[in-house]
Amino acid sequence: MSYVDEMITRTIEKNPGEPEFHQAVREVLDSLRPVIERDEEKYRRDAILERLTEPDRVISFRVPWIDDKGQVQVNRGYRVQFSSAIGPYKGGLRFHPSVNQGIVKFLGFEQIFKNALTGLPIGGGKGGADFDPKGKSDREVMAFCQSFMNELYRHIGANIDVPAGDIGVGGREVGYLYGQYKRLTGLYEGVLTGKGLTFGGSLVRKESTGYGLIYITEEMLRNHDTTMSGKTIVVSGSGNVATYATERAQQFGAKVVAMSDSNGYIYDPKGIRLDVVKKIKEVRRGRIKEYLDEIPTAQYVEGKGIWNIPCDIALPCATQNELTLEDVKTLKANGCFAICEGANMPTTQDATDFILENEILFLPGKASNAGGVTTSALEMTQNSERVYWSFEKTDSRLKEIMVNIYAQISSAAKEYGVEGNYVIGANIAAFKKVADAMHSQGIV
Repeated sequence: MSYVDEMITRTIEKNPGEPEFHQAVREVLDSLRPVIERDEEKYRRDAILERLTEPDRVISFRVPWIDDKGQVQVNRGYRVQFSSAIGPYKGGLRFHPSVNQGIVKFLGFEQIFKNALTGLPIGGGKGGADFDPKGKSDREVMAFCQSFMNELYRHIGANIDVPAGDIGVGGREVGYLYGQYKRLTGLYEGVLTGKGLTFGGSLVRKESTGYGLIYITEEMLRNHDTTMSGKTIVVSGSGNVATYATERAQQFGAKVVAMSDSNGYIYDPKGIRLDVVKKIKEVRRGRIKEYLDEIPTAQYVEGKGIWNIPCDIALPCATQNELTLEDVKTLKANGCFAICEGANMPTTQDATDFILENEILFLPGKASNAGGVTTSALEMTQNSERVYWSFEKTDSRLKEIMVNIYAQISSAAKEYGVEGNYVIGANIAAFKKVADAMHSQGIV
């Protein structure tokens, strides 16, 4: 049995009941075969794949808090510190009922490679809790965040592990978490990113993942003799990633015609009015169906089905495994020629296989979703220097890094004989950086 097959089998056996983690490991390791086979003895001798697929540590803890009725509630919190080979652990916190150890491990594993592609000195980690901030008062969210940090603070630090936001963790939650960290430690340091601008945050952080997605998508299109201008785009989700991907895509001359949330989706053939979406989502924290209150000519459809809308480019920006094989078959039949991931692993494995077999342009999330962690790392830089960069400087640096990520993954794919396969290119380019660092540092 090859080293890659052996490690896929071993990882699945050692981590039962964690399908998302299995999927992520299988996808990455399968694509690394050309690299591993060139020097299998060396990688096997140093147990590189064993060390990559086994987190440095998995922290699980109880999070008790009191709701507005005086009832004590209990949730479970996690932090997975996966790899610090090229820098302190870096990755978001996700507050959502679906969070479990397997999902946090899949996200942390993906983060190793995503962070490596940025070229910045950050390792891979992830965390979160099975807490749902939707429908909770600000006081309840604060109570939960403070209790969560009462344990997490023991395991993080500006040069150890720097969490950020993710699904369910925005500026409000990061503020409460940071306040409690400062209260417990007495330290005012860059230990969390996505902070408010008045206490160490960075401009462009809110926009960064969505903007980054558009920058790398436009670079890919440019290298295939086209641009985003005049193209019709469907975007799933309506959080930060989807909102700001829509904003930048519109500025690049594209027409975004659909967005969604967990309840359903809106279709506006005239083009999404982003000012209305921002009012609903960022001001009122409402549901996407409220779009019809101001734009009655649009359509709202309950449930799934957004990928049935004809488009040139699809941007899945909601959550993992939202884009299925049937969805991508429908997209192709309707003329879609490019799919670029804004979320973490939003495309199922069989759907990814179909996309690649049918030569649809495809950017994997570990490359195209890297804008958020890029700007988080730039926030860490600003915190260390005790300075604030302008919006223009930060945005320019973000764009430069995203364009460079495309160059890396395109070059790696070409070097290993799979030109245009950016899934393999991204995994190989990132793996080589991490593996080289692991070799240099010995057995740690």
